[in-house]
Amino acid sequence: MTQPNFLILKKMFFLGVFFICLMDAYSQALLTGKIIDSETKTPIANATIKNTQNNNIVISNNLGEFELKEAGNYQFSKTSYQTKNEHLNSGYTIIQLEINPSNLNEVIVNASHIPQNLQRANTTIDIITSKDIERGNTTNVLDILNRVPSVFMQSGALNTNKISIRGIGSRNLYGTSKIRAYFQDIPLTSGNGETTIEDFELGSISRLEIIKGAGSSIYGAGLGGTIHLIPQSAYLNQTTAQSDVSFGSFGLMKSVFNVNHGSKKHSFRVIHSNTHSDGYRDNNNYDRQTLTINTNHFLSDKDDITLLGSYVDLKGFIPSSINENDYLNNPKKAAFTWAQAKGYGDSKRAILGLSWNHQYNSNTKQVTSIFTSFKDAYEPRPFDILTENMAAIGIRSHVLGTFKKLNWTLGGELFKDTYKSRNYENLYQDFPAGTGSVEGDKFSDFKEKRTYYNLFFETNYSLSEKTTLSVGLNFNKTSYDLLDKFTTNESPDLSGTYSFKGMVSPKYGISHVFNDNINVYSNVSHGFSPPSTEETLLPDGLINTSIKPETGWNFEVGTRSAFINNRLQFNIALYRLDVRNLLVARRTGDDQFIGVNAGRTMHNGLETVLKYQWIRSEAISLNHYLSYTLNDFKFEEFIDDGNNFSGNKLTGVPSEVLNTGIDFDTKLGVYISINYQYVGRIPITDSNTLFTNSYNLTNIKLGYKHQINKNLKWNAYFGLDNIFDTHYASQILINATGFGGAAPRYYYPGNPVNYYTGINISYMF
Repeated sequence: MTQPNFLILKKMFFLGVFFICLMDAYSQALLTGKIIDSETKTPIANATIKNTQNNNIVISNNLGEFELKEAGNYQFSKTSYQTKNEHLNSGYTIIQLEINPSNLNEVIVNASHIPQNLQRANTTIDIITSKDIERGNTTNVLDILNRVPSVFMQSGALNTNKISIRGIGSRNLYGTSKIRAYFQDIPLTSGNGETTIEDFELGSISRLEIIKGAGSSIYGAGLGGTIHLIPQSAYLNQTTAQSDVSFGSFGLMKSVFNVNHGSKKHSFRVIHSNTHSDGYRDNNNYDRQTLTINTNHFLSDKDDITLLGSYVDLKGFIPSSINENDYLNNPKKAAFTWAQAKGYGDSKRAILGLSWNHQYNSNTKQVTSIFTSFKDAYEPRPFDILTENMAAIGIRSHVLGTFKKLNWTLGGELFKDTYKSRNYENLYQDFPAGTGSVEGDKFSDFKEKRTYYNLFFETNYSLSEKTTLSVGLNFNKTSYDLLDKFTTNESPDLSGTYSFKGMVSPKYGISHVFNDNINVYSNVSHGFSPPSTEETLLPDGLINTSIKPETGWNFEVGTRSAFINNRLQFNIALYRLDVRNLLVARRTGDDQFIGVNAGRTMHNGLETVLKYQWIRSEAISLNHYLSYTLNDFKFEEFIDDGNNFSGNKLTGVPSEVLNTGIDFDTKLGVYISINYQYVGRIPITDSNTLFTNSYNLTNIKLGYKHQINKNLKWNAYFGLDNIFDTHYASQILINATGFGGAAPRYYYPGNPVNYYTGINISYMF
């Protein structure tokens, strides 16, 4: 090698070393990261990152990502989120922002799996924040849901509940149906369309998002709407322990303990709760233990994984409904046969899910969740003893994409569950009084395999900077396979298979932002709810192949408005829901029903939410809220067993519901929440010959929070529910029929005035 060539190579070597060192120094100085919603982990675009030392500002991109050129103290802010300050040194950092409950218009929601600001959503979505949950008694979700317009939850006991949305689900006799529910991405709705959310510990929930009607095309069989339970996640770079102990009326004792640990890219939260209540009524004891685990792992800037698990062990006795005379004169009484049999429900249920988020590039992302669940239940009832075993498995996956002004999602969900049920004779009448239920011979044994799959597509297209058009489509296929494992000469084989025709449900929506204060939206959407397996069986045990799913078209227009620097928020929605092939449970015996398509209902309604911040300062805040629901639900065509009920009011739904209240907070730590609720008359029978009385309930909660030092804080509270001791029915059994000359049992009495008190202690390590 010649001398000049050697010198050239030497210069190139040192030049390369120089550039490598320069790039290394630059990479060390360059700070990168992502800003996400602390609850949903959705990236927050257009957030402001401000260097508090030199006031330089950087804006996060559409993936919530940011780059900073120097270490220092930074302030992260976004409208509708609480400002957060962090000191950044080097490397990749994930910033979690909490929502600001006083201003939700810019909060990111995932109703269509396409993240968007609530202000621009083209359907009615209500958000229940953690502050809303803390506003009252956290033992029962009843009061929390009933503050949401058009959502009405009835509760005969902690383990006896029914939810309806815009009147859908009101005709279900027991439990909740025709409404979808998800715990993050894990379905809480069984293959039979039954939903249970009240068993979850409220302390494990960070917020709920409620989509009313068939306003989203991505969830399939849920004519009434969808309820999302979003679990609490631990914070990164933080370790805390928290304990909450409370007690109250009717022997209430509750403890909640949670531990949270977060490193730079991994977080873990474990919550355990134990709840006991003797209950207001006879045969009303209730015990529940829950364990919830939520872990988040940010593997890279493109991949993160969430593991979610929940276990509930519950045993609750059942006082059941009582007749009018007992309701008026002896509301503590349990139904005679239920008291004699000491009827109860004993169940264990668990869900487990794993979600993977992968960002292919700046325009494409995939979210995939696999999940499984099981339930074992034992329920002695006066007329029999029921055992249930259910195991489910499924997968839900969707791809999100962005192309210029078009945002879209395409995906599917496959769900399979196997349900086994056995019925035994209850021989309690053959034994001395007080013995309770005694299991006898088996007289039925069923195994059901229930399957559905959803294929969905939805897109948002920005017609202009202020106008967004949405089009969606869902295809659902549902089938049942029933195996009768108990057949005799007297008991025919009820085995059979029933598969519904594929159901196509479209959705069209539009939203327009007139200015920073006013947004108007509208949508037209289709929804459906298939009958359960029991509803497809005829009295002779044959499968009713002519029964059809309930279907409905939802027409909706609404506005979200904010004035006076967001101190005044006003939302209003008008809708019409036209339901065809109305499914009616026709009673054929004690706890025996068949399903028939008996007509058509029209649901016309108005929903209003008003919030105003009277005082907003560092020392004091005073907030007022009001929600109002006006229901005009009628049977358009309804002929059942020769009786014409056309033109009558829909059974099981109040004519109107008003909720109003104030929240008062001080810097000193004193806080007060007062809530007033008015519930209008409810038709009890399809003939409209019997209604409940309207009633008023007032609840109050006050407390004191104190930060002892930077690591330790406590919160003591006291609450009083139904402070004026109103006598009312907290749940009704519509169209009840008396057997053997007994009066029909329509009423579940609500709790009289009752209190709760407790203390919450939190320590940050």
